[in-house]
Parts: sequence; C-alpha cells; structure tokens
Amino acid sequence: MRRNRRVKIVATLGPASSEPDVIRGLFDAGADVFRINMSHTTGDELAELHTIIRRIEAEKGRPIAILTDLQGPKLRIGDIEGGKIDLRKGANFQLDREASIGSAERVHLPHGEIFETVERGHVLLLDDGRLRLRVTDATRDAIETEVLVAGALSSRKGISLPDTILPVGALTSQDRNDLETAINLGVDWIALSYVQRSEDVAEARKLARGRAAIMAKIEKPAAILQLDRIIELSDGLMVARGDLGVEMPLEQVPGLQKQITRAARDAGKPVVIATQMLESMINAPVPTRAEVSDVATAVFDGADAIMLSAESAIGDYPVETVATMDRVAREVEKDDMFGAILHAQETQPQATGADAITAAAHTIATTLNLSAIVCYTSSGATGLRAARERPSQPILALTPITATGRRLAIVWGLHCVLTSDPEDLDHMVDKACRIAYQEGYAQPGQRVIVSAGVPLGTPGATNLLRVAFVGDDQTDD
Repeated sequence: MRRNRRVKIVATLGPASSEPDVIRGLFDAGADVFRINMSHTTGDELAELHTIIRRIEAEKGRPIAILTDLQGPKLRIGDIEGGKIDLRKGANFQLDREASIGSAERVHLPHGEIFETVERGHVLLLDDGRLRLRVTDATRDAIETEVLVAGALSSRKGISLPDTILPVGALTSQDRNDLETAINLGVDWIALSYVQRSEDVAEARKLARGRAAIMAKIEKPAAILQLDRIIELSDGLMVARGDLGVEMPLEQVPGLQKQITRAARDAGKPVVIATQMLESMINAPVPTRAEVSDVATAVFDGADAIMLSAESAIGDYPVETVATMDRVAREVEKDDMFGAILHAQETQPQATGADAITAAAHTIATTLNLSAIVCYTSSGATGLRAARERPSQPILALTPITATGRRLAIVWGLHCVLTSDPEDLDHMVDKACRIAYQEGYAQPGQRVIVSAGVPLGTPGATNLLRVAFVGDDQTDD
C-alpha cells in the first residue's frame, strides 16, 4: 500500500481507538505511525496494542512505526481544603514543604528540587498556565508569590516553571521501567518528555542502547537554549506545542515551530509537529478553517510528520480525523507553490561522500525527470539523507532489516520496502527497477536512479549511483 503524500501522519491511540478494527481503520485512512502515550497506558495495555499493530502490519505488508511517549516528571501541588480555592489578582500565596491540607493562603508543594532552584522574580504556572504567580521571596522551605493571573485552583493541579532549570532529569523511575518494557516489546521510537538539557537525551540513549530511536520533545524553554546539542544527540524531534505554549508566550510558538523544523531538516533528523492540530474534531466531524491552515503550514514547512493526539485517542471521530488530515496534506502537496516554499530553505550537503552522492541523486533525478529515487539502506542513514533533500520524485527505501523499515516510516517521503540485499550490482539494479514497478512508482520505459553502498550491505557506505530503465522483463513477478 502506497501513500499519495510525502508527509507522514502520527495517530495517538487511546480509549476511542484501541480496538483492532479501529486501528486498522486508522491505518487505512492514512496513519503511518501509532503513538502510545504512557501517561495513560499500562505496560499490559502497551503489550496488547503492540500485538494488534504488528498483526495489522503483517496484513498490510508495509512497515508501521510505533512511538512510545514517556510521561516524564509530573510536578503537582498538594491537596486543598474543600478541593478548590479562588486566587485573587495581587494576593499573596505561599507554596511550602509543610505536608498539610492547603488553604486560601498556602498549599503544600511536594517537590524539594523546586525550593533548591527557584529564585525571586521567577514565574510559576499552575493548571496548564491558567494561573500565573511571580516569586517575591524564596527559601529552602517556602516560596512566597504574588498572583499575576487569578482564577480557581483545585487540588493536585500541575505546576510549571518556565524560568527555572530543575536539577532533575527527564526520566523518572516509572519512565525507565516503561522504556525498558517498550524496547523489549520491540517499539521503534521512544519520545522523551520535558527535555531540559542535552544530558537528558544522552541518558535515554544510554538506556536504549540502540534498540530504539530517541525522539526529544521540545516543550520547555530550557530546551530551546540547547537546541543544537539536543538535535545532535537525538534521532528525531517533536515540537510539542501544547506545553511549549504554556511555558512560553503563545505568540512565540509559531516562530519556534519554524525554527525547530528548519534546524531538524538541516540536520537530517525527522521532526514531528504535534498538539491541537485538529482539536475541534474531538467532538465535531469537520475541523475549523484555522486548524486546516495550521496543518497546511506544517506541511508547507516540510515537517516529516504531523500528529493527532486527543483527536484520535479520545475523540468521537478518530478515523475521520486521520482521513481529514490526509486530504489536507495531499492537497497542500499538489499546490503549485509547494515546491517553491519547501525549497526556500536550502539544505547544503554535509562534507561526506554519502551526502554528496545523495545530493547528486536529487539533482540527476530532477534534471532527467526520473520517476523515482531508489535507495538501499541498512542502518537507515541513506534513507534519511535522501529525505533531507526533499525531492519532488518519490523515494523508495529498500532494506533487509525490519527495524530500519519501521523507524523510517516516520520520515518524509520514504516508502519503505522490506527486501533482501542484492547479490551483485546487476541484481541491485534489476531488483530496484522491479520493486519500483511493483509498488506503482515507475512504468516500463521510465527511468529511476538507484543509490547504494559498495560493498553491498555495508551500513553507511553510500558511494554508488546508477540510472536505469524499467524494462518489460522487470514487470514479471
């Protein structure tokens, strides 16, 4: 099964989409990657969903990626008498270590690390940013604040600290257990929540030991300050606009989305745009015009994937939402301005032979108006380089390694096919032409360009290009 678009779609699974028939419907509607959010999923539920997806993958004969999203550290206040209080603007409010029921004047904050790092002038956000406090004084036992944005505050609401870098990693003990469970099952991507520094990514990489790709979620201001280093250590990025919009001024998020997308594209790392893309479709069968424009912007920017969260996890129209996103993406990619906007950002090849070969393949394919680019890839690096060029021709990534095909399912423009390594150069060309025909990307008499590494099957050794005709003899099974 081939997609008629380059950008990939990530669909989050949840109560509305955990049955096999619904998951199958999501795939048929256009989902390329399934996200499982460990904030709302047990290890047993993860195993069950993994089994269902792999069964559907076998039915469809196309690699499907599974993205396991770790919960990350959750910071919350304590309980409040009566369950709720009203904070007035300008009022003084204290957060302290005293483990007693809260009142209109104070509340317990059971996170010692906050007291160690928060400073006067820092802003504290409560209940997803609905309430805003400014620190007027801070000691090791109590934080005095002034209420800047008032409202009702309930027990156990979350607290965010956009100005404070906490001395804790992005992985809790539960995250470590979930990561190991997910990797042992065979998931393809691990999404790391609340990344603050590059060391958070390094820790996750050490635990994963290459058994799954690591995706850093950019949702905290501190991560923006170390973006280059985080990109370097990550296998991919997610622009988690929900939390990013809580901890930073909302008007800065669109520019940051473009900045992160361009930086990831330049590095050749897949980037996912996430959160509230078709939010109204949680309860409505059609999106708003603004949401359609939001999806279109991400596609025009060349994001590798666009993601649905609550829309597919708990919404009333999960399959219809994926189908809507698919239609919008396909229409954008047919737009006369798509190529010009997509290539407004130049991505210069890195100073390696493999990058030079891949850039040359793009140039040759464009100059000769070839039907497809076919690349043999073992580790996935060649496929990533080919996608980084954002060619107008479809890209077929041929790999003998199932894990590689699954990981590349999230990458822009790649149609992954699992196949054995060719026996020699002639067989390499013949196999590439045959698969291009069988997958519907080339017809007899048309030409494709093939990239590979010699010796064949050597990871990271792309050093060969071949332009080839698809012959009538290559259309036979």
